[in-house]
Amino acid sequence: MHKLQLTEAGDSLAVVFPEEMLARLQLKVGDKLYLTEAPDGFLVTVRNPRYQRKLKALRATMKKWRTVLRELAR
Repeated sequence: MHKLQLTEAGDSLAVVFPEEMLARLQLKVGDKLYLTEAPDGFLVTVRNPRYQRKLKALRATMKKWRTVLRELAR
């Protein structure tokens, strides 16, 4: 678990991430993070959860219709 610190940034608040965490997440200035409410708190991710759900549904559809898609590709 990592402790994050809030700091003032103009009229807003900013979260300060430790360098070790930034390196592990491969984050740099301007990257986006996604905050999702979870049953036991919040989840911060580098991937868009909506996109991930859509991608999972697409993969299931592609698996189901694999033979048809192969034939159409020919």
